[in-house]
Amino acid sequence: MDILQNLADGLQVALAPQNLLFVLLGVSVGMMVGVLPGLGPAPTVALLLPITFGLEPSTAVIMLAGVYYGAMYGGTITSVLLRIPGEAASVVSTVDGHEMARQGHAGRALGLAAIGSFVGGLVATCCLVLFAPALAGFALNFGSPEYTVLALLGLILVAYTSAGTMVKSLVAVGIGLLLASIGQDPMSGASRWAFGVPDLMGGIDIVAVIMGLFGLTEILVNIVENRRGVSTTNAVGRVLPTGRDLKDNTGAIGRGSLIGTGLGLVPGGGGVLASLVSYGVERKISRTPERFGHGAPQAVSGPETANNAASISSFIPLLTLGFPPNGVLAVIFGALLIQGVTPGPTLISDHPDIFWGVVGSMVVGNLILLVMNIPLLPVFVRIAKIPPAVMSTLTVAILIVGAYTINGNTFDVAVMVAAGLAGYLLRGIGVPPAPIVLAFILGPIFETNFRRSLVLSDGGFGIFASSPTAVVLLALTILVLISTALPLVRQRRRTLEAEN
Repeated sequence: MDILQNLADGLQVALAPQNLLFVLLGVSVGMMVGVLPGLGPAPTVALLLPITFGLEPSTAVIMLAGVYYGAMYGGTITSVLLRIPGEAASVVSTVDGHEMARQGHAGRALGLAAIGSFVGGLVATCCLVLFAPALAGFALNFGSPEYTVLALLGLILVAYTSAGTMVKSLVAVGIGLLLASIGQDPMSGASRWAFGVPDLMGGIDIVAVIMGLFGLTEILVNIVENRRGVSTTNAVGRVLPTGRDLKDNTGAIGRGSLIGTGLGLVPGGGGVLASLVSYGVERKISRTPERFGHGAPQAVSGPETANNAASISSFIPLLTLGFPPNGVLAVIFGALLIQGVTPGPTLISDHPDIFWGVVGSMVVGNLILLVMNIPLLPVFVRIAKIPPAVMSTLTVAILIVGAYTINGNTFDVAVMVAAGLAGYLLRGIGVPPAPIVLAFILGPIFETNFRRSLVLSDGGFGIFASSPTAVVLLALTILVLISTALPLVRQRRRTLEAEN
């Protein structure tokens, strides 16, 4: 009964005129972002951070969350019609979705994707309602040892599941940890890596780093690659699926909902991993696997359901544990810090309007997206053709103004520009940006709790296995390390056998 009452309160917050307006704004911007190839939700959320400075915390998070799951909807449109993934999680749909379009079934593919995304979003929201309060209550019993092991597990998972090779992901994690150590020692207050620069004494602002790595870097990549919208001659056709379509795709949508909801919780996972796993599962269990790659509807409905479910379930570790599982949630984490709100186990009790308001907005936002997705298809296709020069100029101007308004300091603008240039160079050698930001956030959590635990135990490492929770987390960490090392050992063994 309490959950139903809290959900009703959340819907009341979401349906307040101002919040409803920002739900609509967030999902609309998200769909446009999904349509525009190469931009993606993380740079857009970073770009919108300055707008949140004058908003209420609940309104700010409601808008940014809408951008995230709205982009999952929009990315499908260009994937199906143009064979250009508007968002990374929609890469899978470029194959079978575009094949369906070539066969005259573009509307059918888009309709199934929209309905699947709606269902996946609702399933993930239900899980958020049911499990997040319990997880937050459980996390209230966490001490320094538990947070130390949890942060270590998060760092390993970020490196293990991120795009790129393990070595490059580890390099990205190392860069993030190094950047996080700049400033004052959290225990002694001594200066670290400041080199006598006063602006570095307080550390590097996470928001400026995020805006540079995700916003400016993406603009530089787009300029160099000269990305442009691509015209299409394919007619959309009938969008509403038939009863037979829904019956044939019910299993794929159900499985995609569960896969996406589960993988959204994994640090470094998110929509890309969820859509890939969903595609693999559907192909594995299909009675006609030969259709995959040639216009199989389940290859569109399953992955599109999974990526939207993952985008919503990823809010569970952010809001209950204070751990952002992917780059977009790391940006939203920064937005909450700007508002003076620290995500974690006490968020639900201290700021129920934020938590339940966000949950209510997800129900409203997914319903709005389902209604918008069909009549606005021609509009979003035209948006994909906006000249890159116009978009790039406007975006850079907003980034500079936004970086300055963080603290009213030109140093943050310099940090943003430096992060953007560094991100571009790192992207060129295949080092992903998301692990840098995630390590930047998780690093101080790990260091502070690790050192505090050692102080409490007089230097004894046994404290990290002093509770059942810590033991379970430590066992999971060891399992992940073993599963990471085994393929490398086998590959090395095969290489030696081939040489001999």
